[in-house]
Amino acid sequence: MPALSPTMEEGNIVKWLKKEGETVTAGDALCEIETDKAVVTMESSDDGVLAKILVEEGSKNVRLGSLICLLVEEGQDWKQVEIPADGSDPSSLAPPAPVLTSTPAGPSVLFPPKLDREPGKLLVRLSPAARNIVETHGLDPSNITPSGPRGIFTKEDALKLLQEKHKGKPSELKPVVSPALPQPTAVPSASQATAVTSAYPRPAVPLVSTPGQPAAPGTFTEIPASNIRRVIAKRLTESKTTIPHAYAVADCDIDAILRLRKELAKDDIKVSVNDFIIKATAVTLKQMPDVNVTWDGEVCRQLHSIDISIAVATDRGLITPIIKDAAAKGIKEIAASAKALAKKARDGKLLPEEYQGGSFSISNLGMFGVNDFTAVINPPQACILAVGRARAELKIVEDEEGNEKLKQHQLMTVTLSSDGRVVDDGLASKFLETLKANIENPMRLALC
Repeated sequence: MPALSPTMEEGNIVKWLKKEGETVTAGDALCEIETDKAVVTMESSDDGVLAKILVEEGSKNVRLGSLICLLVEEGQDWKQVEIPADGSDPSSLAPPAPVLTSTPAGPSVLFPPKLDREPGKLLVRLSPAARNIVETHGLDPSNITPSGPRGIFTKEDALKLLQEKHKGKPSELKPVVSPALPQPTAVPSASQATAVTSAYPRPAVPLVSTPGQPAAPGTFTEIPASNIRRVIAKRLTESKTTIPHAYAVADCDIDAILRLRKELAKDDIKVSVNDFIIKATAVTLKQMPDVNVTWDGEVCRQLHSIDISIAVATDRGLITPIIKDAAAKGIKEIAASAKALAKKARDGKLLPEEYQGGSFSISNLGMFGVNDFTAVINPPQACILAVGRARAELKIVEDEEGNEKLKQHQLMTVTLSSDGRVVDDGLASKFLETLKANIENPMRLALC
């Protein structure tokens, strides 16, 4: 398993493009691998014959460096290939699953260390007062149906159980389910789910729903997280907990951009408002290079190339393909690049060099009707611009004769999130002021 991105730690085998026994040459596509960023085609680095596929399609979380297939030279008997010891057992490619045994340490996997429960006994949620009574008098709370909310065993239940014990009368027992000790990943059967939910209005540990069966109260469905989703979660948490975010907001008048779009459309040049935003941001970064920076944890790096990362929502999560050297491109070229990159991102066909790096990010939710929002910085970048929708508002203006009147304008809210370690509030405010001027006067963009 090769490292197909700088942050990749494991990958998923999506599809094998060659079969065992097929001849391959250097550069041939062997398989498709889902990395933490996208689905990437793995190419063969040598000529030969694909002798053995060790990791089948659909395999998840295959660690870097793990053996996934074997190539032999042409002319060799590929059917008699010797499989290395570390690659003979596919289970060695993933961390071993925990195995429950009958040793005393076994119950600690399923139950809290405080409770010494026998296998097959159901856990009971105790109130603090009830717990004290139960532990003091050695009572078994599983022998009576809890009366508290959400299946909690209350003080009254404990006193009732104690009273029955002192009278020597058998308490009103509830049915006790004694299933075999389950594996941690096992899905309970419908009968088990019914028994548990009938004993407790709300189980202490929600049950996993059974495919093909009606959902029982308190059940849930586990949705496996893709590599991309796990990396997004990790990086967002890292960003919000380690980067001092600062925010600045501005309303931009986009009437001039809308008029220019109409003029370009007459010549069959189709560009979006977002394309103008990308160009205006790139020009502003060229005018203010102190904002075109990254922070690597030790030093601030001012980048010479202005590479704009544009956020694209996909079924697998958010990814940010890059329009490189955006300040040197025209609006029409930016529009074509943005459209092509967005399509490749949604199809999972981005190359590593098309989403790695970038000096500044833009996230636009205007097409979803969002007025304004704040975005999370994509480290090691120092800034991200959140773009809202265009909205009509009335504004007081003066006519040629100096008379005041109301006029409708199309306004758009942009919010700059900046890393306070490298872009202070003054610099961020100046950047936003310059960006607003460039957006409201799009003819300036042609001069840069």
